[in-house]
Amino acid sequence: MGTRKIDAYALLSLVLQLYIVIESQFCVATDTISQSKELSVGETLTSAGQIFELGFFRPGNSDKRYIGIWYKQIPVRKVVWVANREKPLTASDTTYALTIGMDGNLWLVDGNKTIFWSTNVSTPLNNSVAVLLDKGNFVLRDSVSGDSLWESFNQPCNTVLPGMMIGMDSRTGEKLFMSSWKTEDDPFPGIFVAGISPEKPPQAFVQKSSIPYWRSGPWNGLKFVGMPDLHGAYLNGFNFVPQVQQDNQYYFIFTLFNTSYVRIITLTPNGALQFVEWNEGMKDWNPVNDALVSACDVYGACGPFGVCNKNESPICRCLKGFEPKSNKEWGIRNWTSGCMRQTKLLCDKRIANLSSGSGKIDGFWKFRGIKLPDHSIYVPLDDSAQCKLWCLNNCSCLAYAYINGIGCTTWAADLFDIQEFAFGGEDLFLRLANSELGKVGKRVKLIASISVISGIAFLGAMIYGLCRWKANRRGKRYNRNHHIRFSDIFSPTSVAERGNLTRTGIKQQDPSELPMFDLQILVSATNKFNTNNKLGEGGFGPVFKGELEDGQVIAVKKLSRCSGQGVAEFKNEIILISKLQHKNLVRLMGFCAEGEELMIVYEYMPNRSLDTLLFDSTRSARLNWAKRFNIIQGTARGLLYLHRDSCLKIIHRDLKVSNILLDKDMNPKISDFGLARIFQGPQEQANTHRVVGTFGYMAPEYAIGGIFSEKSDVFSFGVLVLEIVSGKKNTNFQIHEEQLSLLGYAWQLWNEGRGLDLMDQELANSFSLSEVMRCIHVGLLCVQDRSADRPTMSDIVLMLSSETDGPQPKQPTFTFHNLLHNSQSNKTSSVNVVTVSAINGR
Repeated sequence: MGTRKIDAYALLSLVLQLYIVIESQFCVATDTISQSKELSVGETLTSAGQIFELGFFRPGNSDKRYIGIWYKQIPVRKVVWVANREKPLTASDTTYALTIGMDGNLWLVDGNKTIFWSTNVSTPLNNSVAVLLDKGNFVLRDSVSGDSLWESFNQPCNTVLPGMMIGMDSRTGEKLFMSSWKTEDDPFPGIFVAGISPEKPPQAFVQKSSIPYWRSGPWNGLKFVGMPDLHGAYLNGFNFVPQVQQDNQYYFIFTLFNTSYVRIITLTPNGALQFVEWNEGMKDWNPVNDALVSACDVYGACGPFGVCNKNESPICRCLKGFEPKSNKEWGIRNWTSGCMRQTKLLCDKRIANLSSGSGKIDGFWKFRGIKLPDHSIYVPLDDSAQCKLWCLNNCSCLAYAYINGIGCTTWAADLFDIQEFAFGGEDLFLRLANSELGKVGKRVKLIASISVISGIAFLGAMIYGLCRWKANRRGKRYNRNHHIRFSDIFSPTSVAERGNLTRTGIKQQDPSELPMFDLQILVSATNKFNTNNKLGEGGFGPVFKGELEDGQVIAVKKLSRCSGQGVAEFKNEIILISKLQHKNLVRLMGFCAEGEELMIVYEYMPNRSLDTLLFDSTRSARLNWAKRFNIIQGTARGLLYLHRDSCLKIIHRDLKVSNILLDKDMNPKISDFGLARIFQGPQEQANTHRVVGTFGYMAPEYAIGGIFSEKSDVFSFGVLVLEIVSGKKNTNFQIHEEQLSLLGYAWQLWNEGRGLDLMDQELANSFSLSEVMRCIHVGLLCVQDRSADRPTMSDIVLMLSSETDGPQPKQPTFTFHNLLHNSQSNKTSSVNVVTVSAINGR
């Protein structure tokens, strides 16, 4: 028996060893094609990380078969590369195979070994293998040296994947251009080609049958200046490769810092370049940006010296000082002939000997917010003044622009393919005869006069508003002597119909579905609103700590008799916040409306409001960088919820450090919704005649014109971020006796490359350099003067959570610092003070 048992074990061991030998001889990795392993119809290669798949496919209802690459884990197949675009296979024939040929190249052959497609490069015989990589790159390699012999990334089709390069080498003539499919179901090369132009600075382009069809405008180091609609988050990985420093190479590369997103660039059969991403929620590919959305995007839509604006009708008009070449053609909306100059330039007269040279010199007219013309000429000059002088002294120079990140750019040929944007764009200085500038000069004088008058009227309105505000406060003190009826606040329904008192003294209220606390319960909980229980005071009134009979700790906000707020703000807050549920919004527990008393009951925040720690030199050390960064991110997520993700679209209108409360773990919660406003449907902005909020946090368009939107909250968030990073208050900021606001100082440091100097010295031993610089960058983007330049909260959340590169911020010039400096220079913190102004907006 023992001998048989030993023999059985020996036999089993022999079988296992034989299996291992056979397996090693015949099994090859599923991402590789080798001399001994080919790919047949019905089989696929899968990259090592299970990201991409390569195999035979049939597009749509086509009767043709191709070799292609697609994302493996995405159910809606989107083919990103095709090998045999010009030589499709017959779908009914299943004998095709992709193999390593006798010359070491990849061959696509049929059963008779007829070659339909080949990589056709010089290879070491019998040493090559083909591997599908996790980047989606299909590579033919020398299996001995590991050198790449051929790559699918160097044979782009209609799609750019992260890591691919698009461009050209003007010295060698090598071109890596995209080409569209003929149709959605036919990969044959279509009539559209996209690439990067060999000029300085380069720009992206699309050609239709070798004729210009679309262009992006020049690259300024961060973005294409002719594409203001392109979302900053999608540009974060679009840049030149390092070799671009060589004058003859122009390559762009697209990378993703956040690999959890699946994003690609495609060239559609109709010639549109699109950023496309996989939307997991919708289970579909979602175009997030389209370079061709209107007739104005088509190259040269309005001809030379014509400008296109998609928001006007007709869309084309001539530049200042020009008129249509053919009124007849323009009358039938054929604008391609363009425009011609009305008055000859002095330079032109001298060249043509039409005058002795006497007369006033030519000048420049500023055209704002445009897609700059094509065929620019770069001139290496240091500033805008030098650029202007150079252009003025060269008769061939028809216009100039000084672009951030590029420098002096000029034009000597007809100005072609100009588009006017609603926001973004660049400034173009157009050369005009002096007589044409005179017409502009009169208009400038008129505008200047109106501006002076408006400024005086604005100051008068402020004084008048201040008087009215004081009068309203006196009136409210009188009204406090009269009882406020609950039915006056919500509805005519009687209090009795809203439910009886429960054992805890809480009555149920229908409109907000929140409990109504009995006044005596709150009086008892706060020990008769004892000053020892006072947590702070805001624009609504003081806030007290309380403890209910069951031991639950609460915070009670009590309307003050001298408050600038009243019933409207009380009602607004409890109705709004009762409908909101988010971990970064303070939770409302109930309210009290009894007699003349109005109170709101919140969850208790042990660490109180952010300003009590941030601006206190003895307590700010509790806020290390990790906690501050968490507060910034949490506040951003709370605002994003208000703007986009909640059942109501809400603009807070009074975001500031004193309205950020901190729980026991220092997690932030946005509070105080008394001034918030709801936006209905697609509404993007609103106007008010009663500007309320806090100086130092107000966006310019809101403080001056009464216009508020998501972007006014973004401005306030930017101020808050810079305050958290610096530990300094915007409205009480002074540096070396200079009259700079915190915003101006932050931008100055950033512009000088000293952004880190803004950081609070308390953070010296705890900060993350990349996170601090990212926050300063985001803060400065948020406080830009023009609301259109500011990012959305979704952009901000993305920038804060990943190493994305946003656009360069513009200098913030509008602040209330000088106005507030004298009145607030002695204050060290803001204890929930809400400044209410009665400025009349437009």
